[in-house]
Amino acid sequence: MIHSTRIITAPAPGGPDALRIETRDLSPAGPGEVLIDVAAAGVNRPDVFQRMGLYPPPPGAPEGLGLEVSGHVRETGDGVTHVRAGDAVVALAAGGGYADIARADAGCVLPAPDGVDLIHAAGLPETVFTVWSNVFDRARLQPGERFLVHGGASGIGTTAIQMAKAHGAFVMATAGSAEKCHLCRELGADLVLDYRIEDWADAVRASGGADVILDMVGGDYAARNLSLLNLDGRLVMIAFLRGAQVELDLMRVMLKRLTITGSTLRSRPAAEKAAIARGVHTQVWPWIAAGRVRPVIDSVFALEDAAKAHARMDAMAHAGKILLRP
Repeated sequence: MIHSTRIITAPAPGGPDALRIETRDLSPAGPGEVLIDVAAAGVNRPDVFQRMGLYPPPPGAPEGLGLEVSGHVRETGDGVTHVRAGDAVVALAAGGGYADIARADAGCVLPAPDGVDLIHAAGLPETVFTVWSNVFDRARLQPGERFLVHGGASGIGTTAIQMAKAHGAFVMATAGSAEKCHLCRELGADLVLDYRIEDWADAVRASGGADVILDMVGGDYAARNLSLLNLDGRLVMIAFLRGAQVELDLMRVMLKRLTITGSTLRSRPAAEKAAIARGVHTQVWPWIAAGRVRPVIDSVFALEDAAKAHARMDAMAHAGKILLRP
């Protein structure tokens, strides 16, 4: 059966006004696929980069913007057994999440977690998958270690603070206003620094340094991050708001036995993303059910107001996740 859905596209690169709402015919779920009636979709920084023409979708990705959704299963393809029509789910999508109906690989579809409203649950997949993959899989954060996240009031930041705290780490965060710093403290951060008015690097160093740093800033933050890492410390890069080209002192890396790593999520093979999903389901979903991790929602816009949602993200005034509702 062919389905009809609205999607949000960016036919030409540009600002929020470049977004368009269009109608498409959607083919049935293929083998290993799930179609989802979208309750809500998360707005993420990669969506902004795609709108600007800086982050092209991988080959075969569904048309349109949007990388995470919540909703109810409409249809499953051959070989899908862990969810069925009508189930409440969340999903990581390769594209096309800003829609009435979204398509996702079954390995990236999880039962909606207990204890969270289905609309707000749309703010979980992209951030939780990213934090789990980078902070826990790649950086191997251990209970009792010192963890620093930049952009603590962002969708990634609010998630990372809570997950690291639930894991037993000492959590530090930087943020850009008194209100955002207050939010980070409310979420459990032990040390919060306003980067506009404080020397965050000196404060982290004085407090005992960091064992793991999650950075989405790049640029001049990179060298300062390395200077703060303790022996065998790990720096994880997931974005470069201040630029990807940096100059580093590699002697420091050698002497302190540091690890510099990072990853992207969207372009990884389906099997790798499914493995991340299994870890999230096993380790993070119980934290959510226990109330130790929750999505922090900044605002909710109608699907047809996607340009307004992107304008809010561009202004960097938001704290937590921005959502769209069909």
